[in-house]
Amino acid sequence: MAMQAQEIEDLIRAEFPDAKITITDLAGDGNHYAAEVVDESFRGKNRVQQQRAVYAALKGKMDGSQGELHALALTTKAPE
Repeated sequence: MAMQAQEIEDLIRAEFPDAKITITDLAGDGNHYAAEVVDESFRGKNRVQQQRAVYAALKGKMDGSQGELHALALTTKAPE
């Protein structure tokens, strides 16, 4: 079952309540999304650490072939 953009944002927002989050449905199919997450907590962390934190916030929704979310192009950064 495909996820909605709002569901993805809600999961990320639960872990990063003050983040600027932009979710884009890349293919219009509810399976291929891009997310940009800008949050102060990323300051001083490398890109891998930032992205792992966001993937953890998705609580297994991308895990394996049974995951609800098929693909997520993720951009993370601290505010400028």
